[in-house]
Amino acid sequence: MRRSLVRRDDGMVTAETAVVLPVLLLVLAGAVAAVTVVGAHLRCLDAAREGARAAARGDDPAAVTAVVERAAPEGATTSVATDDEAVRVTVSVRVQPLGPVPLAVTVSAAAVALREPGGAG
Repeated sequence: MRRSLVRRDDGMVTAETAVVLPVLLLVLAGAVAAVTVVGAHLRCLDAAREGARAAARGDDPAAVTAVVERAAPEGATTSVATDDEAVRVTVSVRVQPLGPVPLAVTVSAAAVALREPGGAG
């Protein structure tokens, strides 16, 4: 008689896991996407800094672009702006953080450096 009053909870954990699993997968995908975007931003920032240093030394624009391309993510675009006192290098790239999922983010970074004395204009 006592046995009939006890509720059976068989399968409860399985049902809860089935409900929570899609949420966990979304959180994991979001974390992977965030790491991918932040990594691309850091690579763009490093490339822009290296390009700004090269341009501040007076390297020609082709050499600056080559320096940036070595450090930047694949497919990145570079722009170099100069004035009398400083150079500004901007690197941007379109990133698909989740691979085949049609979600793309444009990541951009810029660096400014003062021209070095005696550097070419």
